[in-house]
Amino acid sequence: MSRYRKPITNGAAVALKYNPEQDYTPVVVASGHGKVAERIINLAEENGVPVYRDDSTAAMLTMLSVGEGIPPELYQVVAGIYVQVVSLAKKGF
Repeated sequence: MSRYRKPITNGAAVALKYNPEQDYTPVVVASGHGKVAERIINLAEENGVPVYRDDSTAAMLTMLSVGEGIPPELYQVVAGIYVQVVSLAKKGF
């Protein structure tokens, strides 16, 4: 479970994947609000995937479709998330 656990009521969650050998940018692999968001987070935590929480970024990213790459306008935001996730993973969160 994430150290920064807080309940999702009507919040949003997005799962991204990035394989530089296949994808030009990170790709949305799951997206949802409320119960779906909670399920996305639970699955990530159950599988040891680091979870980074930022409600405003999640809200922006849920506007993208599953399978869609991140647009250039969000590169900097998503790069910042990846830096935080790698940092959390190194600390064992």
